[in-house]
Amino acid sequence: MTKPIIYTTPSCSYCKLAKALFIENNVEYEEKNVAVDMEAQHEMIHKSGQLGVPVTDFGDEIIIGFDKRKFLEKIGAK
Repeated sequence: MTKPIIYTTPSCSYCKLAKALFIENNVEYEEKNVAVDMEAQHEMIHKSGQLGVPVTDFGDEIIIGFDKRKFLEKIGAK
């Protein structure tokens, strides 16, 4: 599995849930804080067409928001 990239902001509760799910399942991920990293913000918008977070790039699929079922499916957990 490609290491997921999660685009976040510090105040986003759904971003925190997504990161906690990754940690709980021992999934290494890359976090990009779009509140301070304008290059990451442009990258996220280009990939997703969205301004809201979280946006998670699994390499073969972009997931907008926190969808626990899809996240678990992508990381191979139950």
